[in-house]
Amino acid sequence: MTTTETSAIVLSSFADAKDAYRQKELRQSLYDEGEVVMADVLVNLHGAEHRSRRRAENRMFRRETFDRYERDLFPGVIEQTLAPHLEAGRADLVHLGHELMLNLAALTAGVDRPEGTAEENRRLYDYMMLFIQGATLAHSTQDKDEQRALILQALVDWDTEFLTPSAQHRRALLNQHTAGELDDEDLPKDVLTTLLRHEEELELSWEVIRREVAFFLLAGAHTSATAFVRSIDHILSWVQEHPDDASRVTGDEMFVQRCIHETVRLNPSSPVGRRRALAPISLKSGVEIPEGATVVIDLQAVNRDPAVFGEDAEAFNPYRELPAGVAPFGLSFAAGMHVCIGQDLAAGVVPAADADPDSHLFGLVTVAVQHMFNAGVATDPDHPPQRDSNTARPYWGTYPVLLGG
Repeated sequence: MTTTETSAIVLSSFADAKDAYRQKELRQSLYDEGEVVMADVLVNLHGAEHRSRRRAENRMFRRETFDRYERDLFPGVIEQTLAPHLEAGRADLVHLGHELMLNLAALTAGVDRPEGTAEENRRLYDYMMLFIQGATLAHSTQDKDEQRALILQALVDWDTEFLTPSAQHRRALLNQHTAGELDDEDLPKDVLTTLLRHEEELELSWEVIRREVAFFLLAGAHTSATAFVRSIDHILSWVQEHPDDASRVTGDEMFVQRCIHETVRLNPSSPVGRRRALAPISLKSGVEIPEGATVVIDLQAVNRDPAVFGEDAEAFNPYRELPAGVAPFGLSFAAGMHVCIGQDLAAGVVPAADADPDSHLFGLVTVAVQHMFNAGVATDPDHPPQRDSNTARPYWGTYPVLLGG
C-alpha cells in the first residue's frame, strides 16, 4: 500500500520498499537534521562519491575480519564487560548493551583507549551517547539547536582526547608500511586506518574523517545495542510461553540467531527509511514519484507485510517460514547501494539449510545474547523496563534485569 502524507509518499508494502531501495535516483535523506554528526558520512553519500568511499571501506569489512572479531576478540570483550554486573547480580540492559557494543565498535572504528581504565571507557561512552543523539536528531523531543551546539562541542573534545592520538598512532604505522617495515596484515583493520590510507584519493578533509569515525562508533554500538536489548526482551517472553525452547536459547546458536533476525525484522533500528527523488521515478507497482518528492519507507509496516511474512506477521516467531529470496530480518538493513556495510558483523550470515555451526558466522548480537542467557538473565520483578521519553523512536530507556539465576 502507498499513501501520501504531508507531501511525502509513504511506501508500506515489501515489494514497493525493495523496489525503492534499488532506485539510483532516490537519495538518502533520513539524517538531514543530524548533519552535525552525519554530514558527508558514508550512509549520506550518493553516486560516484558513495561508490568510491564504499569501495575503500569494503576492504576492511570482509569475512576474515568478521571471523576474527566474533571468534577471537568479542568473547573476551563480553567476559570483561559483564564481570562487574555478574558480581552485582543485576544490570540495566540498555546501559550494558551500549557498553558492550561500544567496546567492539571502538575496535572497528579505530578509536584507541590507551589508559584502559573504567573512567576512560565512561568518557568515551558519554561521547558516543551524544553522537547517537546527533544522528537521530530528527526524532528528538528536546531543543534541537541546543543539542546541536552540545554535540558539536563534544565532537571537538572527543577529537582532541581520542581521535587525534589514534590517528597519530596509525599514521606512524602507515609510514612504516610505506617504508617496507610493516606488512599489510600488520596494519590495524579499522575504519580510521582505511580512511587515512585513502585520504588523498578520496579527498577527505579532517572534519569528514572525524564525522565518519564518529558515525561508525555510534552505528556499530547503537544499532547492535538496541537489537541486543530487544532480542533479550522477545526471547524472555517467548521462553515463558514456550518453556521447551529454554534449552535451545543456551545450547543452540542457530536458534538464537533466528531469534535475533526475527527481532530485527519486527524492530528495525530506524522505523523508517527516507529518500528524496532526484528525478521522476516509476515503481514496478505503478507508483509514480515526482522529482523532488520525499519518499518514506515505513519499515515497521514493510517488515510486517502479511503478503510476505504470513498472517501472523505482527508476532514474534523464530520458526517463521519465508518465501525464497526474502531475508529473515526483512529490509531492516536496507537494500541496494545503501545496504548496511556491517550487516554480517552484527547479525551474521543467513544460514543455509546445511550450514556447519563450527564455521558459520552468527554475528556479534547472537554471541552476546546467548552469553546473557548462559549468565541466567531474567526480568527484575521489582523494576519493570521503561521506554525512552527523550525520543519518538521506540527505544527502551531502562531495562533492569537480574543475573546469575
